[in-house]
Amino acid sequence: MSQSSLYALVMAGGKGTRFWPESTRTRPKQYLSLTGGAPLLTKSLGRFEGLVPANQRYVVTVKEQEELAQKCGEGKMAQEGLIFEPSGRNTAPCILLSLAALENQGASEEDVVAIVPSDHVILNEEGFRATVSKAVAVARERGAIVTIGIRPNFPHTGYGYIHRQGQGENEVYEVSEFREKPDRETAEKYLATGEYYWNAGMFVASIKTLKEEFQSCSPETFAPYNELREVLKSGGDLAAVYNKLPEDSIDYAIMEKSAKVMVVAADFDWNDLGSWDALESVVEATEDNTLVEERAHFLKEAKGNIVYAPGKHVSLIGVQDLIVVSNESSLVVLPKERSQEIKEVVKSLQENSDLQDLL
Repeated sequence: MSQSSLYALVMAGGKGTRFWPESTRTRPKQYLSLTGGAPLLTKSLGRFEGLVPANQRYVVTVKEQEELAQKCGEGKMAQEGLIFEPSGRNTAPCILLSLAALENQGASEEDVVAIVPSDHVILNEEGFRATVSKAVAVARERGAIVTIGIRPNFPHTGYGYIHRQGQGENEVYEVSEFREKPDRETAEKYLATGEYYWNAGMFVASIKTLKEEFQSCSPETFAPYNELREVLKSGGDLAAVYNKLPEDSIDYAIMEKSAKVMVVAADFDWNDLGSWDALESVVEATEDNTLVEERAHFLKEAKGNIVYAPGKHVSLIGVQDLIVVSNESSLVVLPKERSQEIKEVVKSLQENSDLQDLL
């Protein structure tokens, strides 16, 4: 494959509420400054600095999040860098729509796209750029879809896994198969082999290869591609065309079926921030506690707590291993080991018509 341009596509349309009450339907976690400093989306775009020119970085989201995405991407993406999904239909339609938009804006089939989520935390940005560069080289030389695998450091049951094949070279391998989230025993077996990576949903490929694999592995998804390009140009009824696409993940539509998938081991740290307790591993501790946001604090015989209380004075006395989250409208206190139960609060709110404004 001849030398080509590199584009970055950041997927930012999610509406998760695992960081409720700070993360809501109108302000999902990718627009929050959960690790201090800039919002997660801004950091995701900034990670490509020196690798992808700002005018070749794009964000795909939904129209409801336009103002937030525009603000987060200011100076870090193309001038017309927002691609809007008419509705959330999973990652395969999202990516196909984005390819159509990129081609309409002048990208060629030979150009390579690095596709990443918007809400993950990566502290080693130099390692990220080196890994993506390696993946780009493999994508160009081999015509492959190159996924970036995270070396697992414990038997996590909440992630999908990638099983590499053969000996590989320079930590680049063909992919044997993708595995769904395993139980604990299975995850332990995966780790023992040393042949599995966590699937972080990051991959690199040329537009040509992606289109070919869509057509080969999921023809029903690819069928309206030319229609997508036309309706994006004309400003017609995009939703009518987009709704023809099956609501499939990119893993199901392509990755699990394609014979062109390879994996590169990540040379960087990674955290998908699945819940409040994950902040403990990415925010430096203060006096044995993780104080993500607060105005000031008083701590006495307090240890292992995670606090997010922007603008507030926080006092913790004689408590351990709690999550404390406070904003203008809500207060949440729960043990760290029960962080996943935030979803029960959200479900309760969804069922109460008087409290919809809290979502």
